[in-house]
Amino acid sequence: MTRSAPHRLDASSDRLLQGLEVYRVGGAVRDARLGWPWHECDFVVVGATVEDMQARGFRPVGRDFPVFLHPQTQEEYALARTERKSGHGYVGFTVHASPDVTLEEDLVRRDLTINAMAEPLDSPPGEGELVDPYGGLADLEARLLRHVSDAFSEDPLRVLRVARFLARYQGLGFTVAEETRALMQGMVESGEVSHLVAERVWKETEKALGEASPEAYFQLLDELGALSVLMPALAREARALESALERLDRLPRQLVDEAEMVCWRMARLVEHLSREEIDTLAQERRLPSAVRDAAQQARLCRELNDASHREGGVQAEDLKVWLDGVDAWRRGERQSVLVALLAVEDKGLARLGNAAWQAATAVSPQSLVAQGLKGAEIGRAMGEQRQQAIAEALGEWRATPEVHAPHCGCGHAH
Repeated sequence: MTRSAPHRLDASSDRLLQGLEVYRVGGAVRDARLGWPWHECDFVVVGATVEDMQARGFRPVGRDFPVFLHPQTQEEYALARTERKSGHGYVGFTVHASPDVTLEEDLVRRDLTINAMAEPLDSPPGEGELVDPYGGLADLEARLLRHVSDAFSEDPLRVLRVARFLARYQGLGFTVAEETRALMQGMVESGEVSHLVAERVWKETEKALGEASPEAYFQLLDELGALSVLMPALAREARALESALERLDRLPRQLVDEAEMVCWRMARLVEHLSREEIDTLAQERRLPSAVRDAAQQARLCRELNDASHREGGVQAEDLKVWLDGVDAWRRGERQSVLVALLAVEDKGLARLGNAAWQAATAVSPQSLVAQGLKGAEIGRAMGEQRQQAIAEALGEWRATPEVHAPHCGCGHAH
């Protein structure tokens, strides 16, 4: 699979492809017919051998099945193949690739009918003569995510893939076919989903978090019972999950980088969990450290927000706990995004958080050294002066009620 792979308008102009039966398959064929931007292009070669490809200069790169890199374009070309289930999980397959494997046999092993269409290379994606043996175009037009065959249930990763496709296309009106949903339910109940390794679960989840409707991914997994297997802390309380999904797009506006958006979407999803629950989830699911750290920071922001709604409101100690927790003393670069995260829920609290941050971090150890303090004395004095600075910032904030009246500023990342 290659990203932003250029289509080849005239296959005959590429001498390395002359004499080969090559088809474009998968995402580019599907998305071009949807009018959706496509960034992935797969190629399947029918009737060729490993030796045929190597003789043309193609370099083998597939570990589990024969995939080759074009020596000039670096695009990937896979030999047509069949697969047979031979174990548990998404890796428990025996692959057979030979010149007698037909295009239809290669397509039938794919997950969804909308991904099991192909077209020759002599036209741009979406414009060639469609090879559609399993009704993919009809399902595309009906906005249905439907499995190709019952072999779908042999690969538990497909449960996550279908949920991810729903997250991508739900805005276009796509739904999961009832018979496909039933197969997915069976895969969860049989325990197949529990064989998925943490890294693959996160990879699919990460992709889903970058889609247009990420909440659809988690909702479907929860409905199937898969979420309680893969992320039990999230599935424990239906009301908490519902609130968490509503937070997914309430992000600081300055998060324009896709990787940051994915990171903070996950953080907002789990911010209601305890510190220990977040650490456990991060460890069990092999979450990147940046995601774990963002989740803990989001949790601290949520706790500060909760404190502001208690009787008596936010206290200086609450602000100190927040600043200590997010390591304001050493990680000043976090200030803008965390203050913005507070502002998403309460603009007044964000102003207080910003004022307390600035006041407390302005306390300088150099001035204490100049006073003759040493070692532990400096640390104690720093703590006292920071606490005093926070208290003064809080006092000034309380003195201007029109400033700290709660406001909701729901920001959306774009």
